[in-house]
Formats: sequence, C-alpha cells, structure tokens
Amino acid sequence: MPDLTHRPVLRLHPAYRDDIGDLITRRPVPGPELEQIDPFLFLNHHGPQTYGPNNAGLPFGPHPHRGFETVTFILDGELAHNDSGGGESIIAAGGVQWMTAGSGLIHAELSPASFKRDGGPMEILQLWVNLPSRLKMTQPNYVGLQKADIPVFTTENGVTVEPVSGEWLGVKAPIQSLIDIHLAVVRLPADAQFQTPVAPGRNVFLYVVKGDVSVAGTPVPQWNLAALGDGDAVEITTASDAVVLLGHARPIDEPVFSHGPFVMTTREEIIQAVQDYQSGKFGPPPRV
Repeated sequence: MPDLTHRPVLRLHPAYRDDIGDLITRRPVPGPELEQIDPFLFLNHHGPQTYGPNNAGLPFGPHPHRGFETVTFILDGELAHNDSGGGESIIAAGGVQWMTAGSGLIHAELSPASFKRDGGPMEILQLWVNLPSRLKMTQPNYVGLQKADIPVFTTENGVTVEPVSGEWLGVKAPIQSLIDIHLAVVRLPADAQFQTPVAPGRNVFLYVVKGDVSVAGTPVPQWNLAALGDGDAVEITTASDAVVLLGHARPIDEPVFSHGPFVMTTREEIIQAVQDYQSGKFGPPPRV
C-alpha cells in the first residue's frame, strides 16, 4: 500500500488503574483528557491476573443497559453471560461477546462455576460502542462467539488478525454491526509491521494491550490508547511481541448523555431509562 497516508499519533492516553475489589482494572477512556473516540465510549481492561482455587470470580452481577452496545473480548479465562432477553453462553479464551443493549437489557457477566472452583488466568477487555439516536431503542440482541467462530488469519509478516466485526484485509468478520464498526484483535510478533487501510473521516480506536509498538513511527507503550489523526491507513510496527485492540468507525457526532449504565442523547431520555428499568420494562433479571 505504498500510496496511502499513514495516520499520525496526535496524543497518547495512558490507562489509569481503577481496580474493582481484587479485579485489576485499567481504563484509558473515558479519562482525564479524553471523553470518547466517537463512537467508542469506554474501555475496561481487566487483568491480566491469575485467580486461585475457590475464588469469588468476577463481580458483575445483574445490571441494566440502554442505548449502546458492549463488546467483550475474552483474552484469557472464561466468562458466563446471561441476560433478560434470553441470551446465555459461556465463552472461553479467544472468544467475544457482542451485546446490543438497545431499548434495554439486564445482564450478568460472571465467572462460571468451574473457574471459581479451579481458578486460572484471566484477562478481559470490555468496550462500549455508542448507537445513534435513531437506533437507541433498537431491539436488544446478544451474540456469543467462541474462538472457532472467528476467521483468524496471518499476514505474510507473521501478524495474526482476529476479525470480530466488519472486514479486515478482505476477510469478512462474523459480526456486521448496526453502524459499520470494524473491530479486530491484532497479535504482532517482534520486528513485525502491520498496515491496514482506513477510509478518511473514520475514527480509529487503537489500544495497546500488551507490548510496545510504534504507530506511524511514534512509540505507543503498553496500556496506552493512541488518538490518531486523519489519513488513509494505520501502520503499526513492533520491537517485541504485542497485542493491539484495533477498530474504526464513522463518528456519530451527536450529544452523549450518560448516567451509569445508560447512554442516551438527552437528559430526558436518561430519566425515562431509569423509570423504565425501575418499572420492570427491561424484563426479569437473569438467573445467576
């Protein structure tokens, strides 16, 4: 791709520690100087850590959402999902959970009984992706993807790409999202280069999960989110093994009013969401 313009790094946003009990948690967005990379709203990076036998597991019991989507990447360990719309699965390492909260869901994300009994390594990324006002009240939906459901491929430079949504270098991902979001986990060996086209006008989400990389020649350390400028392509190079969460989408460019687990476009819609949840319109809480 010799004629493409590489998107420059405008600013680095280090993830800050915000542990939840004994769960190691880092969050690059929202942060002190970054509210969102429209339409990407929020990222929690849990772990990496190892749980011992007879542990309490993850703490995310039944809670509501409305107005956006959650995309959960299980990098290591296992994660059980149950929701008020009937979605249910246990996803193992390498899999992804894509939940469209839309008009409203109650869901629980907990460690399965076997993990709480035996323990083991755990690392999870959860990304919140906004929906435009016209889709805020869309029908809720849940898709659980195991590792085998994801069409993993390796480039000639030895870079492994795990396409989750959209299309990556001609490979169609299993999820085709409501607003044309492209997401992938990219695993790069030492001394590798990865380049992918991204049309001008789309916002790029680039978070370094592991290792240190350079983006268009600018170093981006582990646990940093890089805000990129415009261009035709994203170029990543490495000196050591690295894992990157990479996505891009066209910005929604609408007001964002959030309150806890609800993300809407007006304050009045937030009040309505709270009332609807309290009156039982999100359905019965899932069993845990």
